[in-house]
Amino acid sequence: MKPVLQRLTPRTLRGRLSLVAVATAALLMTILTAVFNTMVERNLGQQADDELHTRAAAVATTVDTTGSRARVLETGNDVLLDTNVWIYAGNRLLEKPPSAVPGSPLTTAAERLAGKGERICTTVRGERHRSLRLCSDVVAGARVSATVVTALDLAPYRSSADALLLGSLVLDAVMLACTYALTHLAVGRALRPVRTMTDQATQWSAVGSAERFGTARHPAEIARLGASLDALLDRIRAVLRHERQLTGELSHELRTPLARIVAELDWWHARPRTAAETRATHEVIAEAAHSMRSICDTLLDDARDSTHDPATAPGTADVGPVLRRLTQTRETPHGRQIRVEAEDLTVGVTVNILERIVSPLLANAVRYADATVTVRARPAPGAVRIDVEDDGPGVPEEFAADLFQPGRRADHRDGHDGAGLGLPLARRLARAAGGEVTHDPRHRPGARFTVTLPAG
Repeated sequence: MKPVLQRLTPRTLRGRLSLVAVATAALLMTILTAVFNTMVERNLGQQADDELHTRAAAVATTVDTTGSRARVLETGNDVLLDTNVWIYAGNRLLEKPPSAVPGSPLTTAAERLAGKGERICTTVRGERHRSLRLCSDVVAGARVSATVVTALDLAPYRSSADALLLGSLVLDAVMLACTYALTHLAVGRALRPVRTMTDQATQWSAVGSAERFGTARHPAEIARLGASLDALLDRIRAVLRHERQLTGELSHELRTPLARIVAELDWWHARPRTAAETRATHEVIAEAAHSMRSICDTLLDDARDSTHDPATAPGTADVGPVLRRLTQTRETPHGRQIRVEAEDLTVGVTVNILERIVSPLLANAVRYADATVTVRARPAPGAVRIDVEDDGPGVPEEFAADLFQPGRRADHRDGHDGAGLGLPLARRLARAAGGEVTHDPRHRPGARFTVTLPAG
């Protein structure tokens, strides 16, 4: 039974609300129809009784009870009064209808009413299952009394009641059809903003659009739905932005080791190589592949950790060895040198994260330096400071405010194919570990970037 009901239940909210409205209206109309027809039948019955009593009163004027015996006075044109009329003096029948059959249900009921000697009414089933109404009326005299019993066929009244019942049922059916149609239309119009908002939210979420429903004038329920969809769209856009950021950072960081692998393979294919040269190429490729794996692990771990606790960066690293390894593996243009000044210090981040923080700063310093890049590590209260300095042209003042914005570059025509993601990545990783990356605009000449990380 339950699966059948589930199949019959409309699948749309519009259909369900229309069905509920029709069911409610049907219940109310059923009650009203029953009450109305009950009152109609009672009213028609009262009308029949009133007519019978009126006829009985008219017949009573022809009964003489002034003497010692009750008798019926003969009058002209009393045929109508004799129709379905019985007159009794006690148990003695004075007059009966010409068509009355002794022993019939109608005659028996008339005798019974006359025997009670009071003013009452009753309904009996006559021939051909017709319903008949009988009423008795007492004509009292000084010494004797008589009882007048009148009968009336209820078929016209039943016919009127049945016609009213049929009419009310037809009216109920029309009202239910109108209720369903109007409810279906009204609910459809009421839900139209919901369909529109759903379609817009689907389109906006697919592309991470910044458009929102805002605080436009809507009913309270639609306004709350718009606010919920706006919050959901904000979260979706943040996820998409984080996804694009992670993709950009991965491509940015993997570009250098991939370039080393490609360069080594091109060099090795240029001419036949000795076994020693081949082993050296393999070592460079293996180191670059290890670096790529380290980059992927670091950025993916950071992305996972930032969704739970953005302030966690477990592990420690010795600053000096990491800085020296970075400078030794970094290719520098001819005429430029890198100096490392590092004490025996430990920071509270892993080696991979420290490399990812310092590498973009070192790459920028090497790219823009005129002759010298200096990497200096020194202790600070509860932290370690790492300065990366170069003697190049420095950061343009008009670009200083956008220095750490993802995708921003001071000059797109400088011949460098970077995406402007290195500095934002360094700052994000440092802040995730409880540190910071800053630019010193007062440093001259060149540029100075400072990494501050918790001491290990």
